[in-house]
Amino acid sequence: MLSAESAALIRATLPAVGGALDEITTRFYGAMFRDRPELLDGMFNRGNQASGAQRRALAGSIAGFATALLEDPDTRPDTLLDRIAHKHAAVGVTDDQYTIVHKYLFGAIAEVLGDAVTPEVAAAWDEVYWLMAGALIGKEARLYQDAGVQPGRIWRQWAVVERTAETPDTVSFLLRPADGEPAPRARAGQYVSVRVRMPDGVHQLRQYSLSSDPGGDVRRITVKRVAGTADTPDGEVSSQLHDHLREGDELALSAPFGDVFLDDPADGLADGPAGASADAAAPVILVSAGIGCTPMTGILAHLAAHDATRPVLVLHADRSPGDHALRTETHELVGQLPGARAVFWYEHPGLEEPDAREGQMNLDGIEIPDSATVFLCGPLPFMRDVRAQLLGAGVPARSIRYEVFGPDLWLPGTAA
Repeated sequence: MLSAESAALIRATLPAVGGALDEITTRFYGAMFRDRPELLDGMFNRGNQASGAQRRALAGSIAGFATALLEDPDTRPDTLLDRIAHKHAAVGVTDDQYTIVHKYLFGAIAEVLGDAVTPEVAAAWDEVYWLMAGALIGKEARLYQDAGVQPGRIWRQWAVVERTAETPDTVSFLLRPADGEPAPRARAGQYVSVRVRMPDGVHQLRQYSLSSDPGGDVRRITVKRVAGTADTPDGEVSSQLHDHLREGDELALSAPFGDVFLDDPADGLADGPAGASADAAAPVILVSAGIGCTPMTGILAHLAAHDATRPVLVLHADRSPGDHALRTETHELVGQLPGARAVFWYEHPGLEEPDAREGQMNLDGIEIPDSATVFLCGPLPFMRDVRAQLLGAGVPARSIRYEVFGPDLWLPGTAA
């Protein structure tokens, strides 16, 4: 892995590089998009660029990878790499783009740090970059191969079979391949990218979890309209889908990706993340807040379709029953599973859910099954809080799998 000479230089310069990463990544993206504006058309999320989320995620992944190499030079941080590789494959990243990124990233490092970047320091960080890039290129090649697509050519047209309003700001779209050919293989909990042409002609990509059983040739995504604030605009892709996508229209979808999925021997896809157990009797805990319920509903639907008997605990928090997307369907699916039960929390309870708890999710009094695998999805503050509660309840960190909608700003702290 990392050579001893480079490790010493990385250890010595990591504080300086880490402290300047925000400025480095700001300059990196600015220069790259100035010279290569085509990358903003159908590759990068310009909303995340505007908010700085993508910049912070890139900085965190670089720092996290370098730190992991220093802590254990002989071991690759595959959890971090798997997550990034799936995100990259879902937007069609290709090998040649790593060379483009290298050029502008190292130009930004030299510009920000100046004389501190000696030839020796530059060579050490170059080694880190290509170790990370090489590992990602290999993982992404395998993902493309498994998905049956060519690198970068991940798109396929799907027809909207049905549109359903779930809540005032959430809509589900039932989709079928427009060419009539079978749908690609997918695992419960995974997501797809959608590619939408915006009014200004630029294509934008967003990821949406599959919210139905991924078996068969009909798939569903459930889209919450992203409301803007005083400082940020409304979500442009979610607004476009809500306002314009109707039954009979077509939508470009990627092949399914995502490293957080149910390992279920019943469907022959028991090949999840390293160290994951595919025990058909092992308990499953599905924890979500807001629109984070979508991958959980997909997992529930998959379990119901396979008549699963394993214990399933569904925990969900929301503003109110009326804001809880797929609430009725969740009840129906839980009712089909003999070992399942659900507990809901609402900030504003309603008569629709008389047994729900009030306020934020609090696991006091909730019996956590032994040897359970936990799936976690929702806003970052919610996930951090609930993860801490789960760890306090004795759930091992390795048993908690999480999905983040958007750039993963949690990467460096996931092993804690």
